[in-house]
Amino acid sequence: MQIKQRHDWDLTTSEAKIIQEELQKEVITEDRFTEPVKYVAGVDMGFEADGTISRAAVAVLSFPDLHLQEQSIAKRATTFPYIPGFLSFREIPAVLDALQQINTIPDIILCDGQGIAHPRRMGIASHLGVILDMPTIGVAKSWLIGKYEEVPQTKGSWQPLIHKDETIGAVLRTRANVKPLYISSGHRISLPTAINYVLRCTPKYRLPETTRIADKLASAR
Repeated sequence: MQIKQRHDWDLTTSEAKIIQEELQKEVITEDRFTEPVKYVAGVDMGFEADGTISRAAVAVLSFPDLHLQEQSIAKRATTFPYIPGFLSFREIPAVLDALQQINTIPDIILCDGQGIAHPRRMGIASHLGVILDMPTIGVAKSWLIGKYEEVPQTKGSWQPLIHKDETIGAVLRTRANVKPLYISSGHRISLPTAINYVLRCTPKYRLPETTRIADKLASAR
């Protein structure tokens, strides 16, 4: 997979914030991709050696049958500190390394993290989507910002995630009676379509198969 770097990664938080604000202008939250979707991918991160080594994993699955087609792992030194709201600068460099190793180009990438459900509407899914110019979805396991009503316990139920009077995502129950996930548009995909694909990628467990497999790869030793 060929990737064009959009900016440096050795940055201060002030410089990183400026990049987020500039790239956010390019984020598209409408459906801009061709169906039928044949391949979906998950990306996730793990860390080794007390966080000094970043370990990125990519899993590409066929769609809709969700069979693993290709996987890759990349490691590199961690150069950006852990700062909420700036995790993409810590994680994306290794993710790009892992993506460069794959030959099967996914139609949609599901990221373990936020899309526009972010203070500057520029979580890792949006950041990665703009860099790649590809459809991406934020599939976060934990809440970052916004308010929402209680989500019914049935699978497929969801509530809008609201921040400053704007719907920035959905709190989605992907499995009955388990904690919901926080779904948001990353890039080139609308929220309703993002919810649809997350559910179609989640036949059994809480996490989509894309993210679940990538998570295992990223945390394996």
